[in-house]
Amino acid sequence: MTVILGIDIGGSGIKGAPVDTATGQLLAERWRIPTPEGAKPADVTRVVKELVEHFQHGGPVGITFPGIVQHGVTLSAANVDQGWIGLDADRLFTDATGCDVHLINDADAAGLAEAKFGAGVGVPGVVMVLTFGTGIGSALINDGVLVPNTELGHLWLRDKHAESWASDRARENDDLNWKQWSKRAVTYLQHLELLFSPDLFIIGGGISKKADRWRDLVTLERSQVVPAALLNDAGIVGAALYAELEAGREKPPRPASVKAQHVEQSATRKTGTKKADPVKKATKAPAKKSK
Repeated sequence: MTVILGIDIGGSGIKGAPVDTATGQLLAERWRIPTPEGAKPADVTRVVKELVEHFQHGGPVGITFPGIVQHGVTLSAANVDQGWIGLDADRLFTDATGCDVHLINDADAAGLAEAKFGAGVGVPGVVMVLTFGTGIGSALINDGVLVPNTELGHLWLRDKHAESWASDRARENDDLNWKQWSKRAVTYLQHLELLFSPDLFIIGGGISKKADRWRDLVTLERSQVVPAALLNDAGIVGAALYAELEAGREKPPRPASVKAQHVEQSATRKTGTKKADPVKKATKAPAKKSK
């Protein structure tokens, strides 16, 4: 049995538990500490160290992060302090805890967990895990192998930024009922289906706990859609699985400087700007002259 501590950094709480990576089972009750206001690196590191000490853990540690992670360096910070951008977070956490730490994007961690122990078990081909919460996280799995940092919540649907329009937060902010939100979710999923043709969509994040309210409303013609099975444990389990995969591997050298990835502006349009759709522009009737 391999026991690895998994830690899930979230917007409201940072939680962790030791995981048996052979079964995906938590070996102790989850311990949760509120995320420090502003989620600055030093404050989050203090909480991570506290969790490691709480479980008296001295082995490898897997940690999720709500943003792009490349070779342990955090490259975006959509919902946390901007000080994370370009930070060697692997090294920061390793130095603070004395453990071998491996960082992974939070949705990617959920994807690994669902593919091995959840709704994606035994499903061949392309599986896409989407976490609907404050935003929309995405994990792309092909025959059990993760393609990291897809960030498909930042796609645009004509003039709609996907996660700003179809996330669980958007449902709450726009006071949508479940039928109204489901129409948005289906529009988004249809776009992903056109681009990737997955065999299965797994819907995770906070929305998965309310699957009985949307399960019969979110359907597609080609791809199957199911709720996630691991719920709040997915991040912890996936982080531990990733640390097991990476433990013992030599980490690549870090560049002297890292260019930040501004994911909100990396799609076809910048947030807050409008660009005419080429089809609409070609077919739009001429404006009437004012008298």
